[in-house]
Amino acid sequence: MAAGESVDPARWQAVFEELMGRVAGRFARVEPRRRVRAFVAGLLAELPRKNCWTIAEHAGEASPDGMQHLLARAVWDADAVRDDVRGYVVEYLADADAVLVVDETGDLKKGTATVGVQRQYTGTAGRTENAQVTVWLTYAGRVGHGLIDRALYLPRCWIDDPARRAAAGVPAEVGFATKPALARQMIARTLDAGIPARWVTADEVYGADPQLRGELERRRVGYVLAVARDYQVPTAAGPIRADMLTLRLPARAWQPLSAGAGAKGMRVYDWALIDLPSKTAGQWRLLVRRHRRTGKRAYYRCFSPTPVPLTTLVQVAGTRWAVEEDFHTGKQLTGLDQHQVRRWTSWHRWATLTLLAHAFLTVTTAVEHHRAAPADQIPLTRNEIRHLFAAALLRPLQTLNQRLHWSTWRRRHQHRARTSHYQRQAARQP
Repeated sequence: MAAGESVDPARWQAVFEELMGRVAGRFARVEPRRRVRAFVAGLLAELPRKNCWTIAEHAGEASPDGMQHLLARAVWDADAVRDDVRGYVVEYLADADAVLVVDETGDLKKGTATVGVQRQYTGTAGRTENAQVTVWLTYAGRVGHGLIDRALYLPRCWIDDPARRAAAGVPAEVGFATKPALARQMIARTLDAGIPARWVTADEVYGADPQLRGELERRRVGYVLAVARDYQVPTAAGPIRADMLTLRLPARAWQPLSAGAGAKGMRVYDWALIDLPSKTAGQWRLLVRRHRRTGKRAYYRCFSPTPVPLTTLVQVAGTRWAVEEDFHTGKQLTGLDQHQVRRWTSWHRWATLTLLAHAFLTVTTAVEHHRAAPADQIPLTRNEIRHLFAAALLRPLQTLNQRLHWSTWRRRHQHRARTSHYQRQAARQP
């Protein structure tokens, strides 16, 4: 096979075993150590839906109890595993000019018991829905990008409801934090760990936060942060709205530049740059992007400790799409949004294990890109690697009796749940 010369799932098995070996020491007992390996393998498998039931069946276990125990009650530190994953990803993607990309995503949920859920706007649906919102951090370098941290957003209605917090297992010391505050915490953890990164980029939610900008300036880390058109830009004449400040830019101020490759080719826009006054060392600017066909504009507040050209700022601004791709692959390939857990600890453990599975795909893809692809093929993607890895090494060896056992287990469990629901409903009737 022509492709067979460059595709070797057995080589990927070695990468998988290396990653699982990195985190093995976080699990003191052999049972959770083996189970977490099976759990991550299930997240990488081609299951139609990923939760404790389907992953347990894929692993050949008799019930989901063990997988649920791993998420809810087993003794292990999800934050320590998160740090291991971050170190592993950066070891392969390390870049002195790397960009840290922040964004949030929403998981649509039913009911009110799942930790953090409320009616709130989520870009996933494009409207206000009953959802759980989480903030994520991506590390983007020249050879690839991948998710390295996560934080669960708790709305004020949760913080102010002790009974609800207790029912979901939210620690007493957890207080209200805005999404930009969660971003500051994740960025600080990353930089304090010595991770090489020169830039931060994010959308308007984060660009409007002066504390985030101030913290990055204090650390001498550059940023290209989107701001709204009505954002008040500081000028020598006083604050002026971004759209008004750029209303009369001359034609010579605009330059056509690519913000990076997209699914349909290079993303070329017209760009303009305006210097802003400053009382401290560094370079502050307003970057403007204009769609070449519609004329629609977007605005970015920029800072760099030393002067940089327009092309660099455009490149950083374009890197923000990396987190969107990571959300897509995380949800499609590793079940990032498919959890059915309700409590604080279980969510953080599920999110961390999806980080682990996603890190395997990210690193394997980066390693494969160092190998020359055939001239008539694109390089291997995370999607292709997951598909081939699952087909070659993660197929469950299930007998008919095992399948019948799980069919019986599911139907018995569903019967108990239905009976309990009807009984509760009857008890509430007048």
